[in-house]
Amino acid sequence: MKKIVFALLGTAFVAGLYSFSPVKSVKEVVTYSVDASKSRVDWVGSKKNDFHTGYFTVKSGSVQVDGGKLTGGEFVIDLANVKVTDGAGEKLAGHLKSADFFDVAKFSEATYTITGVSYTNESTATINGTLNLKGAALPVGFTAAIRSANEKGFFAEAFFSLDRTLFGVNYGIGNVAKDVQIAVHLYGKK
Repeated sequence: MKKIVFALLGTAFVAGLYSFSPVKSVKEVVTYSVDASKSRVDWVGSKKNDFHTGYFTVKSGSVQVDGGKLTGGEFVIDLANVKVTDGAGEKLAGHLKSADFFDVAKFSEATYTITGVSYTNESTATINGTLNLKGAALPVGFTAAIRSANEKGFFAEAFFSLDRTLFGVNYGIGNVAKDVQIAVHLYGKK
């Protein structure tokens, strides 16, 4: 009889312990579709005595957010519709589309796939990923400001330098800088 009482008390004790344990809520990963009408990749290319500015639109993509934090994603950059925003206009855009630069007849798109995200504070994260550009898939990392990741949508931006020669874009070495300044503005909606 003593054994039964102790077994029941033990069971009641264990059940009581678990009833006071905090309930872990499982948050669902939210996928945002990239808003192509607002997202873009700005660039600044320099040469010895001048510089040029422009942008690429982002065609499509998605990002995943878990508990308000970016966890992954991928987006497609439209190289074939490169825009030049300084006075060089269509002449430079045509040259950028040629085999000297992006060779859009063969490689009309580039993709960036996020492989890892590490937050350094509440709104800043180090993003690691793979950029597939002109047939070369190489790791590219940068720091991003995550401006919002909530029920209203997703917005992040990053500013960094990219060595174009790593991707086989070698035109004008010695006169045209290897490093291109990049600004990514990525919007997402549910």
